[in-house]
Amino acid sequence: MMNSRRDTRNNRVALFDGIEEGGIRSSSLYSSGSSHEIDEHDNEQAIDGLQDRVNLLKRLSGDIHEEVDSHNRMLDHMGNDMDSSRGILSGTMDKFKTVFETKSSRRMFSLVASFVVIFLIIYYLTR
Repeated sequence: MMNSRRDTRNNRVALFDGIEEGGIRSSSLYSSGSSHEIDEHDNEQAIDGLQDRVNLLKRLSGDIHEEVDSHNRMLDHMGNDMDSSRGILSGTMDKFKTVFETKSSRRMFSLVASFVVIFLIIYYLTR
């Protein structure tokens, strides 16, 4: 357990040795042991900051994924509603066609239309 921690720490030191925010440091600054410990502490803080940023980006990408899924479901629902409306409208148009194709229906339509026209004429004359 203790060896694995030491190995992890050594791996981190090897990985980030000489690197700081904004660039690479010169090796002459590592002459004293305390500056190396301070650099190790800075590296740990940088790692923690990066880990927090990664977690934030992970949450944001998850939220974006949920939002996209929600919008896709809504669009699918709207598409289904449009298809059903198109079907209803198509059925209504077919019924109008059958009404106008039969001769008795044409007579009925002309009778209703003439009553509407006569009603409008009487309305405008009495006004």
